[in-house]
Amino acid sequence: MGELRAESRIDRMLRVDQAGEYGAVRIYAGQLAVMGNRAPHAAEIAAMAEQEATHRARFDALLAERGVRPTALQPLWSAAGFALGAATALIGPEAAMACTAAIETEIDRHYSEQLEELGEADPELSGIITAFRDDEREHHAAAIAAGAEKAPAYPLLSGAIRLGCRMAIRLSERI
Repeated sequence: MGELRAESRIDRMLRVDQAGEYGAVRIYAGQLAVMGNRAPHAAEIAAMAEQEATHRARFDALLAERGVRPTALQPLWSAAGFALGAATALIGPEAAMACTAAIETEIDRHYSEQLEELGEADPELSGIITAFRDDEREHHAAAIAAGAEKAPAYPLLSGAIRLGCRMAIRLSERI
């Protein structure tokens, strides 16, 4: 039998970060399924989706390299992410951008907390998280510039999405 390895805080970080990038890919897939490639901001969404897919691939590789299991909730995040993306796109292009702005607000906070916690403990992971956090900040800025705050009921929509994002983070770390 193989030796069991105790799960570390870094394992949980990797699991939740991979889940988050997976969820982002699914959100953008839902938005693009509704919006197509000619809707306002579709090109920006497609570019962000490509970047998130690159992030996800890097975290997939880290999970494999380090022997960390992904979240058992991935099928739920697949459906929920796609549904959130499709629903916000159905509301309109500004709501799709509001979704991005809300999620990236939480991801920026989340990645910053992880970097503070990591300190110098894992330079490879810190470098990856720093680079990805910078990309997420760019996504947030692009979403705001594209009219996210003009979405119907923006404060309510943003607050609900941010709450859901925080809940998904906590669940994905553990399950």
